Amino acid sequence: MDLLAKLAPIAERHARIKALGSDAVGVVNEKLLSPTRAIIDGRETILAGTNNYMGITFDAECIAAGQKALAEYGTGTTGSRIANGSFALHRDLEREFAAFLDRKHCIVFTTGYQANLGMMSGLAGPRDTIYLDADSHSSIYDGCTLSGAKLVRFRHNDAADLDKRLARGEADEGGGRLVVLEGIYSMMGDRAPLADFIAVKKKHGFQLLVDEAHSFGVLGPHGRGLADEAGLEKDVDFVVGTFSKSVGAIGGFGAGDHPYFEMLRYAMRPYMFTASSSPASIATSIAAIRKLAAEPQRRRKLAENSARLFHGFRDLGLELGCNEVSPVVAVRCPDEPSTIAMWNALLKAGVYVNIALPPGTPNKLCLLRCSVSAAHSDADIDRIIELFGAVVAQGHGKKVVNG
Repeated sequence: MDLLAKLAPIAERHARIKALGSDAVGVVNEKLLSPTRAIIDGRETILAGTNNYMGITFDAECIAAGQKALAEYGTGTTGSRIANGSFALHRDLEREFAAFLDRKHCIVFTTGYQANLGMMSGLAGPRDTIYLDADSHSSIYDGCTLSGAKLVRFRHNDAADLDKRLARGEADEGGGRLVVLEGIYSMMGDRAPLADFIAVKKKHGFQLLVDEAHSFGVLGPHGRGLADEAGLEKDVDFVVGTFSKSVGAIGGFGAGDHPYFEMLRYAMRPYMFTASSSPASIATSIAAIRKLAAEPQRRRKLAENSARLFHGFRDLGLELGCNEVSPVVAVRCPDEPSTIAMWNALLKAGVYVNIALPPGTPNKLCLLRCSVSAAHSDADIDRIIELFGAVVAQGHGKKVVNG
Protein backbone atom coordinates (compact mmCIF):
# COMPACT_ATOMS: atom_id res chain seq x y z
CA MET A 1 0.00 0.00 0.00
CA ASP A 2 1.17 3.52 -0.81
CA LEU A 3 2.10 5.16 2.49
CA LEU A 4 0.77 8.52 1.29
CA ALA A 5 -2.58 7.20 0.05
CA LYS A 6 -4.10 8.24 3.37
CA LEU A 7 -3.40 11.87 2.43
CA ALA A 8 -5.83 11.78 -0.49
CA PRO A 9 -8.69 13.36 1.52
CA ILE A 10 -6.37 16.19 2.57
CA ALA A 11 -5.32 16.75 -1.06
CA GLU A 12 -8.96 16.82 -2.16
CA ARG A 13 -9.86 19.32 0.55
CA HIS A 14 -6.88 21.51 -0.36
CA ALA A 15 -7.93 21.42 -4.03
CA ARG A 16 -11.45 22.54 -3.08
CA ILE A 17 -10.05 25.45 -1.09
CA LYS A 18 -7.82 26.55 -3.97
CA ALA A 19 -10.72 26.29 -6.41
CA LEU A 20 -12.57 28.94 -4.42
CA GLY A 21 -9.79 31.54 -4.87
CA SER A 22 -6.33 32.11 -3.44
CA ASP A 23 -4.65 29.34 -1.48
CA ALA A 24 -5.91 30.16 2.00
CA VAL A 25 -3.32 27.95 3.68
CA GLY A 26 -0.39 28.79 1.41
CA VAL A 27 -0.27 32.58 1.24
CA VAL A 28 3.04 34.04 0.05
CA ASN A 29 4.23 37.40 1.34
CA GLU A 30 6.11 38.57 -1.73
CA LYS A 31 7.65 41.49 0.14
CA LEU A 32 7.46 42.64 3.75
CA LEU A 33 7.09 46.40 4.04
CA SER A 34 6.65 46.70 7.82
CA PRO A 35 5.25 44.72 10.75
CA THR A 36 1.74 45.49 9.44
CA ARG A 37 2.15 45.69 5.65
CA ALA A 38 3.16 43.25 2.92
CA ILE A 39 2.79 42.73 -0.81
CA ILE A 40 0.49 39.73 -1.42
CA ASP A 41 -0.68 38.86 -4.95
CA GLY A 42 0.93 42.09 -6.11
CA ARG A 43 -1.18 44.23 -3.76
CA GLU A 44 -0.20 46.15 -0.65
CA THR A 45 -2.06 44.38 2.15
CA ILE A 46 -2.71 45.12 5.81
CA LEU A 47 -1.44 42.21 7.89
CA ALA A 48 -4.01 41.32 10.55
CA GLY A 49 -3.07 37.70 11.14
CA THR A 50 0.62 37.55 12.07
CA ASN A 51 0.68 37.29 15.90
CA ASN A 52 3.22 40.13 15.80
CA TYR A 53 1.72 41.55 18.98
CA MET A 54 4.46 44.00 19.90
CA GLY A 55 5.26 44.92 16.28
CA ILE A 56 8.91 44.35 17.03
CA THR A 57 10.08 42.44 13.95
CA PHE A 58 11.42 45.54 12.16
CA ASP A 59 12.86 47.26 15.23
CA ALA A 60 16.24 48.74 14.28
CA GLU A 61 17.99 47.77 17.54
CA CYS A 62 16.81 44.16 17.31
CA ILE A 63 17.93 43.89 13.70
CA ALA A 64 21.33 45.40 14.53
CA ALA A 65 21.79 42.93 17.40
CA GLY A 66 21.06 40.03 15.08
CA GLN A 67 23.47 41.30 12.44
CA LYS A 68 26.22 41.74 15.00
CA ALA A 69 25.74 38.22 16.36
CA LEU A 70 25.73 36.78 12.85
CA ALA A 71 29.10 38.40 12.15
CA GLU A 72 30.65 37.43 15.50
CA TYR A 73 29.22 33.92 16.09
CA GLY A 74 28.40 32.68 12.60
CA THR A 75 25.21 31.30 11.12
CA GLY A 76 24.40 28.42 13.48
CA THR A 77 25.41 26.30 16.43
CA THR A 78 25.54 22.96 14.53
CA GLY A 79 24.42 20.89 17.50
CA SER A 80 22.57 20.67 20.78
CA ARG A 81 23.75 22.39 23.93
CA ILE A 82 24.17 19.03 25.63
CA ALA A 83 26.52 17.81 22.90
CA ASN A 84 28.23 21.02 21.75
CA GLY A 85 27.94 23.27 24.76
CA SER A 86 26.28 26.66 25.00
CA PHE A 87 27.18 29.95 23.44
CA ALA A 88 27.45 32.81 25.90
CA LEU A 89 24.41 34.30 24.18
CA HIS A 90 22.23 31.37 25.23
CA ARG A 91 23.04 31.92 28.90
CA ASP A 92 22.60 35.67 28.49
CA LEU A 93 19.10 35.16 27.08
CA GLU A 94 18.13 32.75 29.85
CA ARG A 95 19.22 35.29 32.45
CA GLU A 96 17.28 38.05 30.67
CA PHE A 97 14.14 35.91 30.53
CA ALA A 98 14.43 34.78 34.14
CA ALA A 99 14.78 38.40 35.27
CA PHE A 100 11.87 39.55 33.09
CA LEU A 101 9.66 36.74 34.39
CA ASP A 102 10.84 37.17 38.00
CA ARG A 103 11.75 33.47 38.10
CA LYS A 104 14.87 31.77 39.43
CA HIS A 105 15.40 29.53 36.42
CA CYS A 106 14.79 29.63 32.68
CA ILE A 107 15.57 27.18 29.88
CA VAL A 108 15.55 28.35 26.28
CA PHE A 109 14.37 26.06 23.48
CA THR A 110 14.86 26.24 19.72
CA THR A 111 11.12 26.61 19.00
CA GLY A 112 7.99 27.29 20.99
CA TYR A 113 6.53 23.93 19.94
CA GLN A 114 9.65 22.24 21.25
CA ALA A 115 9.29 24.09 24.56
CA ASN A 116 5.96 22.39 25.20
CA LEU A 117 7.24 19.02 24.01
CA GLY A 118 10.17 19.35 26.39
CA MET A 119 8.40 20.74 29.42
CA MET A 120 5.48 18.31 29.35
CA SER A 121 7.71 15.27 28.85
CA GLY A 122 10.29 16.49 31.37
CA LEU A 123 7.86 17.36 34.14
CA ALA A 124 5.63 14.30 33.86
CA GLY A 125 6.31 10.60 33.31
CA PRO A 126 4.44 7.28 33.08
CA ARG A 127 3.52 7.26 36.80
CA ASP A 128 2.12 10.81 36.66
CA THR A 129 -1.15 12.35 35.48
CA ILE A 130 -1.56 15.49 33.36
CA TYR A 131 -4.89 17.30 33.59
CA LEU A 132 -5.36 19.24 30.40
CA ASP A 133 -7.80 21.90 29.23
CA ALA A 134 -9.64 20.37 26.27
CA ASP A 135 -8.84 23.37 24.04
CA SER A 136 -5.08 23.19 24.59
CA HIS A 137 -2.64 23.75 21.73
CA SER A 138 -1.42 20.77 19.69
CA SER A 139 2.09 21.17 21.06
CA ILE A 140 0.75 20.61 24.58
CA TYR A 141 -1.13 17.48 23.53
CA ASP A 142 1.96 16.16 21.75
CA GLY A 143 4.13 16.87 24.78
CA CYS A 144 1.68 14.96 26.95
CA THR A 145 1.84 11.99 24.57
CA LEU A 146 5.64 12.08 24.64
CA SER A 147 5.64 12.10 28.44
CA GLY A 148 3.82 8.76 28.73
CA ALA A 149 1.75 10.24 31.55
CA LYS A 150 -1.92 9.49 31.99
CA LEU A 151 -3.90 12.25 30.27
CA VAL A 152 -7.19 13.56 31.68
CA ARG A 153 -9.05 16.29 29.77
CA PHE A 154 -11.37 18.71 31.52
CA ARG A 155 -13.91 21.04 29.94
CA HIS A 156 -12.49 24.27 28.56
CA ASN A 157 -11.99 26.93 31.24
CA ASP A 158 -14.11 24.91 33.69
CA ALA A 159 -12.44 24.79 37.11
CA ALA A 160 -15.41 22.94 38.60
CA ASP A 161 -14.99 20.14 36.07
CA LEU A 162 -11.30 19.92 36.91
CA ASP A 163 -12.19 19.72 40.61
CA LYS A 164 -14.50 16.74 39.95
CA ARG A 165 -11.95 14.91 37.82
CA LEU A 166 -9.21 15.41 40.40
CA ALA A 167 -11.43 14.09 43.18
CA ARG A 168 -12.40 11.10 41.03
CA GLY A 169 -8.78 10.22 40.27
CA GLU A 170 -7.19 10.70 43.68
CA ALA A 171 -7.87 7.18 44.90
CA ASP A 172 -5.85 5.41 42.20
CA GLU A 173 -3.09 7.93 41.50
CA GLY A 174 0.39 7.16 42.70
CA GLY A 175 2.48 9.77 40.94
CA GLY A 176 2.47 13.54 40.62
CA ARG A 177 -0.25 15.68 39.06
CA LEU A 178 0.29 18.49 36.59
CA VAL A 179 -2.48 20.84 35.44
CA VAL A 180 -1.93 22.77 32.22
CA LEU A 181 -3.69 26.02 31.25
CA GLU A 182 -3.12 28.74 28.66
CA GLY A 183 -3.00 32.46 29.29
CA ILE A 184 -4.80 33.40 26.07
CA TYR A 185 -6.20 30.61 23.94
CA SER A 186 -4.92 31.08 20.42
CA MET A 187 -8.07 30.45 18.40
CA MET A 188 -10.83 32.20 20.35
CA GLY A 189 -8.83 34.78 22.31
CA ASP A 190 -10.29 33.94 25.71
CA ARG A 191 -8.32 33.74 28.98
CA ALA A 192 -8.18 30.99 31.57
CA PRO A 193 -10.07 32.02 34.76
CA LEU A 194 -6.87 31.64 36.74
CA ALA A 195 -8.21 32.54 40.20
CA ASP A 196 -10.80 29.74 39.93
CA PHE A 197 -8.12 27.20 39.05
CA ILE A 198 -5.85 28.42 41.84
CA ALA A 199 -8.67 27.76 44.31
CA VAL A 200 -8.86 24.18 43.01
CA LYS A 201 -5.08 23.90 43.28
CA LYS A 202 -5.16 24.88 46.96
CA LYS A 203 -7.77 22.19 47.55
CA HIS A 204 -6.00 19.35 45.71
CA GLY A 205 -2.31 20.28 45.81
CA PHE A 206 -1.25 19.72 42.19
CA GLN A 207 1.49 21.58 40.31
CA LEU A 208 0.37 24.15 37.74
CA LEU A 209 1.85 25.13 34.38
CA VAL A 210 0.57 28.09 32.36
CA ASP A 211 1.41 28.41 28.67
CA GLU A 212 1.75 32.15 28.17
CA ALA A 213 2.53 31.92 24.42
CA HIS A 214 -0.14 34.45 23.39
CA SER A 215 -0.18 36.40 26.65
CA PHE A 216 3.56 36.90 27.24
CA GLY A 217 4.45 40.54 26.59
CA VAL A 218 0.74 41.28 26.27
CA LEU A 219 -0.96 40.97 29.66
CA GLY A 220 -0.10 42.24 33.11
CA PRO A 221 1.55 45.37 34.50
CA HIS A 222 4.99 43.89 33.68
CA GLY A 223 3.97 42.08 30.48
CA ARG A 224 4.61 38.64 31.98
CA GLY A 225 1.20 37.25 31.01
CA LEU A 226 -2.05 36.12 32.57
CA ALA A 227 -0.58 35.26 35.98
CA ASP A 228 0.96 38.75 36.11
CA GLU A 229 -2.38 40.33 35.16
CA ALA A 230 -4.20 38.29 37.81
CA GLY A 231 -1.59 38.91 40.53
CA LEU A 232 -1.18 35.16 41.02
CA GLU A 233 2.35 34.45 39.77
CA LYS A 234 3.48 32.83 43.02
CA ASP A 235 0.69 30.26 42.67
CA VAL A 236 1.93 29.18 39.22
CA ASP A 237 4.75 26.63 39.37
CA PHE A 238 5.90 26.67 35.74
CA VAL A 239 5.58 29.03 32.79
CA VAL A 240 6.06 28.17 29.13
CA GLY A 241 6.08 30.45 26.10
CA THR A 242 7.35 31.21 22.65
CA PHE A 243 9.51 33.86 21.00
CA SER A 244 7.42 33.84 17.82
CA LYS A 245 4.73 36.22 19.09
CA SER A 246 5.73 39.22 21.21
CA VAL A 247 9.48 38.63 20.91
CA GLY A 248 9.35 38.53 17.12
CA ALA A 249 11.88 35.69 16.72
CA ILE A 250 12.05 31.88 16.75
CA GLY A 251 12.41 29.98 20.00
CA GLY A 252 10.68 29.09 23.24
CA PHE A 253 11.19 29.07 26.99
CA GLY A 254 10.26 27.28 30.17
CA ALA A 255 10.70 28.89 33.58
CA GLY A 256 10.15 28.12 37.24
CA ASP A 257 11.51 28.32 40.77
CA HIS A 258 11.79 24.64 41.70
CA PRO A 259 15.28 23.73 43.02
CA TYR A 260 15.51 20.83 40.54
CA PHE A 261 14.35 22.89 37.56
CA GLU A 262 17.80 22.98 35.93
CA MET A 263 17.87 19.16 35.95
CA LEU A 264 15.11 19.21 33.33
CA ARG A 265 17.86 19.89 30.77
CA TYR A 266 18.97 16.27 31.23
CA ALA A 267 15.46 14.80 31.21
CA MET A 268 13.94 16.43 28.10
CA ARG A 269 14.66 14.62 24.85
CA PRO A 270 13.44 17.52 22.66
CA TYR A 271 15.99 19.76 24.39
CA MET A 272 18.83 17.25 24.48
CA PHE A 273 18.61 16.19 20.84
CA THR A 274 17.77 19.43 19.01
CA ALA A 275 20.36 21.89 17.72
CA SER A 276 20.30 25.06 19.78
CA SER A 277 19.02 28.37 18.45
CA SER A 278 21.12 30.33 15.98
CA PRO A 279 23.15 33.24 17.39
CA ALA A 280 21.25 35.82 15.36
CA SER A 281 17.88 34.64 16.68
CA ILE A 282 19.15 34.60 20.26
CA ALA A 283 20.64 38.08 19.96
CA THR A 284 17.47 39.60 18.51
CA SER A 285 15.49 37.98 21.33
CA ILE A 286 17.76 39.52 23.97
CA ALA A 287 17.29 42.94 22.39
CA ALA A 288 13.52 42.39 22.17
CA ILE A 289 13.16 41.40 25.83
CA ARG A 290 15.05 44.50 26.92
CA LYS A 291 12.83 46.61 24.69
CA LEU A 292 9.62 45.07 26.06
CA ALA A 293 10.81 45.84 29.59
CA ALA A 294 11.75 49.41 28.70
CA GLU A 295 8.74 50.27 26.52
CA PRO A 296 5.45 49.50 28.30
CA GLN A 297 3.76 51.85 25.85
CA ARG A 298 3.74 48.96 23.37
CA ARG A 299 1.42 47.02 25.66
CA ARG A 300 -0.81 50.04 26.14
CA LYS A 301 -1.09 50.62 22.40
CA LEU A 302 -1.82 46.94 21.82
CA ALA A 303 -4.60 47.03 24.41
CA GLU A 304 -6.09 50.13 22.75
CA ASN A 305 -5.92 48.55 19.30
CA SER A 306 -7.44 45.30 20.54
CA ALA A 307 -10.38 47.09 22.12
CA ARG A 308 -10.87 49.23 18.99
CA LEU A 309 -11.10 46.17 16.73
CA PHE A 310 -13.21 44.13 19.15
CA HIS A 311 -15.81 46.85 19.62
CA GLY A 312 -15.73 47.76 15.92
CA PHE A 313 -16.60 44.19 15.01
CA ARG A 314 -19.26 44.11 17.71
CA ASP A 315 -20.80 47.26 16.21
CA LEU A 316 -20.97 45.47 12.85
CA GLY A 317 -22.95 42.73 14.55
CA LEU A 318 -20.35 40.06 13.90
CA GLU A 319 -20.42 36.94 16.05
CA LEU A 320 -17.07 36.81 17.86
CA GLY A 321 -15.13 33.96 19.38
CA CYS A 322 -15.48 35.19 22.95
CA ASN A 323 -16.66 38.14 25.01
CA GLU A 324 -13.18 39.16 26.21
CA VAL A 325 -10.97 41.83 24.67
CA SER A 326 -7.60 40.41 23.69
CA PRO A 327 -5.23 40.70 20.72
CA VAL A 328 -6.90 37.60 19.24
CA VAL A 329 -10.24 38.59 17.71
CA ALA A 330 -11.98 35.69 15.99
CA VAL A 331 -15.10 35.95 13.83
CA ARG A 332 -17.33 32.88 13.79
CA CYS A 333 -18.51 31.68 10.38
CA PRO A 334 -21.27 29.18 9.55
CA ASP A 335 -19.37 26.71 7.36
CA GLU A 336 -16.16 26.10 5.43
CA PRO A 337 -17.26 27.42 1.98
CA SER A 338 -18.55 30.75 3.37
CA THR A 339 -15.44 31.15 5.51
CA ILE A 340 -13.20 30.65 2.49
CA ALA A 341 -15.32 33.01 0.37
CA MET A 342 -15.17 35.73 3.01
CA TRP A 343 -11.41 35.25 3.46
CA ASN A 344 -10.84 35.59 -0.28
CA ALA A 345 -12.96 38.73 -0.45
CA LEU A 346 -11.02 40.30 2.41
CA LEU A 347 -7.67 39.45 0.81
CA LYS A 348 -8.72 40.97 -2.51
CA ALA A 349 -9.89 44.06 -0.63
CA GLY A 350 -6.49 44.42 1.01
CA VAL A 351 -6.48 42.74 4.43
CA TYR A 352 -4.94 39.41 5.41
CA VAL A 353 -6.38 37.44 8.32
CA ASN A 354 -5.99 33.82 9.39
CA ILE A 355 -8.43 31.21 8.20
CA ALA A 356 -9.04 28.60 10.90
CA LEU A 357 -10.92 25.42 10.09
CA PRO A 358 -11.55 22.05 11.77
CA PRO A 359 -9.78 20.00 13.03
CA GLY A 360 -7.53 22.88 14.15
CA THR A 361 -10.33 24.71 15.95
CA PRO A 362 -12.37 23.95 19.07
CA ASN A 363 -15.86 22.48 18.65
CA LYS A 364 -15.40 22.20 14.85
CA LEU A 365 -15.83 25.94 14.43
CA CYS A 366 -14.94 27.84 11.25
CA LEU A 367 -13.20 31.11 12.05
CA LEU A 368 -11.65 34.19 10.52
CA ARG A 369 -9.00 35.00 13.09
CA CYS A 370 -7.42 38.44 13.47
CA SER A 371 -4.37 39.13 15.61
CA VAL A 372 -3.78 42.75 16.55
CA SER A 373 -0.38 44.45 16.72
CA ALA A 374 0.90 47.41 18.67
CA ALA A 375 2.26 48.58 15.31
CA HIS A 376 -1.22 48.95 13.80
CA SER A 377 -2.33 52.55 13.56
CA ASP A 378 -5.85 53.68 14.37
CA ALA A 379 -6.36 54.03 10.63
CA ASP A 380 -5.26 50.42 10.11
CA ILE A 381 -7.78 49.14 12.65
CA ASP A 382 -10.56 51.28 11.19
CA ARG A 383 -9.74 50.02 7.69
CA ILE A 384 -9.92 46.39 8.85
CA ILE A 385 -13.33 47.08 10.40
CA GLU A 386 -14.46 48.87 7.24
CA LEU A 387 -13.41 45.99 4.99
CA PHE A 388 -15.09 43.38 7.18
CA GLY A 389 -18.25 45.47 7.04
CA ALA A 390 -18.05 45.76 3.25
CA VAL A 391 -17.52 42.03 2.79
CA VAL A 392 -20.50 41.20 4.99
CA ALA A 393 -22.63 43.79 3.16
CA GLN A 394 -21.74 42.15 -0.17
CA GLY A 395 -23.31 38.94 1.07
CA HIS A 396 -20.12 36.94 1.62
CA GLY A 397 -20.80 36.59 5.30
CA LYS A 398 -24.54 37.05 5.86
CA LYS A 399 -24.73 34.23 8.37
CA VAL A 400 -21.73 35.62 10.24
CA VAL A 401 -23.84 38.44 11.66
CA ASN A 402 -25.66 37.83 14.92
CA GLY A 403 -29.37 37.35 14.38
